[in-house]
Amino acid sequence: MDTAQQEATARARDLQRSWYGEPLGALFRRLIDDLGLNQARLAAVLGLSAPMLSQLMSGQRAKIGNPAVVQRVQALQELASQVADGSVSAGEATDRMEEIKKSQGGSVLTGTGQTSSTGGAPTVRRVVREIQSLLRSVAAAGDIIDAADALAPTHPELAEFLRVYGAGRTADAVAHYEGHQS
Repeated sequence: MDTAQQEATARARDLQRSWYGEPLGALFRRLIDDLGLNQARLAAVLGLSAPMLSQLMSGQRAKIGNPAVVQRVQALQELASQVADGSVSAGEATDRMEEIKKSQGGSVLTGTGQTSSTGGAPTVRRVVREIQSLLRSVAAAGDIIDAADALAPTHPELAEFLRVYGAGRTADAVAHYEGHQS
């Protein structure tokens, strides 16, 4: 990949971070992992072609042009959170993905204080993802690690927080969050 392509990809990922809270490659890989999908199945559920999904994931394309697809992404994020907290079984998730696939999408505007569809408090995983998205919208993982390294000698707890939530895996951040609740 030449320098111009690298710069275009970096720009696209920065735009994705500002629009979606993180680069779509990271978001889609997490959905694939959390819901046990492959790229072709994720593309089908979202209503995208496999090449379009690949372009979005790689940063060759920045924006999801169809608001209904954005709505389906949000619905899959919520479903992944429910699977993670055990409120939805794997079998139910498969049925829900079929419903999501068929949905036309509604308003793409959602509140940041959104709770799970069961009406309860936000799940730990959702809270952790909100923290991760916020940190990752401010700085790249490498910059967060550099900041953590600078803070480590005088503020080790803050350094750990930055490393875990800013550059770590969601599962590790969930464990950290649960370990620090009273």
